[in-house]
Amino acid sequence: MDIQDTWLVLLPAVITVCVAVVSRRPIESLLAGTLVGLLMLGPTTALDQFSSTLLEVMMSETIAWVIIVCGLMGSLIMLLLRAGSVNAFSTALAAKAKSSKSALMYTWLLGIIVFIDDYLNALAVGAAMRKVTDQFGVSREKLAYVVDSTAAPICVLVPISTWAVFYASLFQESGFAEPGQGMDLYVSAIPYMIYPIVAVLLVPLVALEIIPAFGPMKAAELRSAQSPLRQPATLSDEDNTPELDREVRLYHFLLPLATLIGFTLWYELDVQIGVIASVTLTILLFGAQRLLAWTEMFDAVLDGIKMMLPALTIVVIAFVFKEVNDRLGLPNFVIANVAPLMTPLLFPVITFLTMGLISFATGSSWGVFAIAIPIILPLATSVGVSIPLAIGALLSASAFGSHACFYSDATVLAAQGSGCDVIDHALTQIPYALIAAAMSCIGLTLIAAF
Repeated sequence: MDIQDTWLVLLPAVITVCVAVVSRRPIESLLAGTLVGLLMLGPTTALDQFSSTLLEVMMSETIAWVIIVCGLMGSLIMLLLRAGSVNAFSTALAAKAKSSKSALMYTWLLGIIVFIDDYLNALAVGAAMRKVTDQFGVSREKLAYVVDSTAAPICVLVPISTWAVFYASLFQESGFAEPGQGMDLYVSAIPYMIYPIVAVLLVPLVALEIIPAFGPMKAAELRSAQSPLRQPATLSDEDNTPELDREVRLYHFLLPLATLIGFTLWYELDVQIGVIASVTLTILLFGAQRLLAWTEMFDAVLDGIKMMLPALTIVVIAFVFKEVNDRLGLPNFVIANVAPLMTPLLFPVITFLTMGLISFATGSSWGVFAIAIPIILPLATSVGVSIPLAIGALLSASAFGSHACFYSDATVLAAQGSGCDVIDHALTQIPYALIAAAMSCIGLTLIAAF
């Protein structure tokens, strides 16, 4: 029997998650799962396949975009840190925040405002709020949870985001929307995107401790209470401390951020142009006002790119892992095996659970769904489920995968921006993601029933 027709196709994903939990090392975990998958595809050609797949991933337009955007986002963050403008923003916000609860609520609100792209959200909000939450003894893991919960979930719910543009184009390409009507179909499905709605609304309950910290998050909060000003290895305080004679104002933080958002919107949600424009303006502004020497600024640009290298490495290996799973036929196998279970009542929740599992296992929130949409939506029509409801279930699964997966790009970048370990963030966040997933299953079932 062909290995692609058996449950063995799940083995690489299972091994990756198990190794990640035990070792708390995402790169090694992804490499372990990738190696197992390549050996399953062909023991004698595993090395050749790894080399060719890595080259294919590195040459892809998507990875090039990720490297440029995330690298320059790192540069922008480092410029703001070195000039002391993050300090200026943090000081202004800290004057308004009176407790750990209000600091986390401000983080939540900022995450809702920065809705254009989940990468932008995860990095910018985490970097902006880290110092504020540190002052009130909030653990970096809890900050990362709030940041991650307003990254993909918010971008899914707002129709002027990179997520909405991507999925609207998929609906048109698959023939379920007329040319130019993809966004209308996307908007019609927003009320049925239960997981992102629940995930976003859960944050204030956690921030205000209506839902108390428990499990790994409680342990992280206790550690932070004992050592509230601890710093991770990825960022040092020397980058955060401005010289005393610098006249840094709040607009030195807000103007680069406004430029980033404004240019991204102006150029039809092109985050790459937005971040290039923002870095350029920031260098010119800081140089003209002599906040930093020109050599210091270009050093900061390079150091920011270096700061993002660990996160970018995880993203690249995650893409390789996703390609291996695609060759094993993981998405098609799971969909084919659950299709006979589909009924009008169970369709939304089975779609959410199945595609959420695939997205979690592969770390892919977009690529897998390009395969699934032409399969799931015709199936929805055949069993009498409305297309907006089916899309809502699919987008809920996509948001869950991005939010909960230990090695998804959003999880990695939220941890990086918040200054905590990736696996620590993933393990402390997963119980809350599972609560949101359980509530989503109930919501989707009720909608299908009524």
